[in-house]
Amino acid sequence: MVTGKTSKVGQRIAIGILSFFSLLWIFPIFFTLYQSFRPYDDVNKAGYVSLPKHLNFDNYWNALIQSGMWRYFINSVEVAIPAVLLTLFLASMVAFVVSRYSFKFNVALLMIFTAGNLLPPQLVFIPIFRLYLHIWVPHWVNENNVLYDTQFGLILIHVAIQIGFATFVLSNYLRTIPKEISESALVDGASVWQHYFRVMLPLLRPALASLGVLMTTWIYNDFFWAVVLLKSGAKRPITAALSNLQGEFFTDYNLLAAGAVLALLPTLIVFFVLRRQFVAGLTIGSTKG
Repeated sequence: MVTGKTSKVGQRIAIGILSFFSLLWIFPIFFTLYQSFRPYDDVNKAGYVSLPKHLNFDNYWNALIQSGMWRYFINSVEVAIPAVLLTLFLASMVAFVVSRYSFKFNVALLMIFTAGNLLPPQLVFIPIFRLYLHIWVPHWVNENNVLYDTQFGLILIHVAIQIGFATFVLSNYLRTIPKEISESALVDGASVWQHYFRVMLPLLRPALASLGVLMTTWIYNDFFWAVVLLKSGAKRPITAALSNLQGEFFTDYNLLAAGAVLALLPTLIVFFVLRRQFVAGLTIGSTKG
């Protein structure tokens, strides 16, 4: 009896702690959403922590018009979609090789891909910046014939950074798939490409969906590499549009909050579209059988 009561008390304490930190984590999001509907005059008179007299969508309309967020949104889509698809495709191929075939440098290859994620961007951005200034590209990619200040270069750096983590996750996931499936495919005469495309790739769908959501969020919300590798403001992603909402001497934080909410919407849409596959990918291996 004492043990049962103790376990219930422990569960209540754990639930209380988790609930507290959940509310603490979600409060800034709700506060930002709340402030995005408030006119600045209302906040200027009553303060940010106050009940509003009226709410409207004026901040959202002004954010779209003032910053031209639709243009930056297109820039983000043009970078995020190719970068995510290319990362997942290349990472799945590498994970397939290192998890299904045994060779001399199998483990070393996986360690090299994984180690790339351990380097902080602030440590390597200077040599990468100099490298981009000397890599030649055709004139139709960049009129200056260098990789610097091109969206293609931004896609490449995201692929190079994210492919290590994606390879690590996918290789571990592939190891949970019975090898008998691969052996059956090889016995039936499947080539390496057929083994990959027709057998392994469909089985990777939950893991690819989970990684797709994460990669889309990380790449779409990136601002650091866009600042380092892009000179033209018109080529920068949607995160750069938020800086256009800040004045030189005055900043309307309600307008900035509306811009942040607009920038957040695409990643939320991706998550809700792929939420079932995302959850399925997270729970793989949690049960036996």
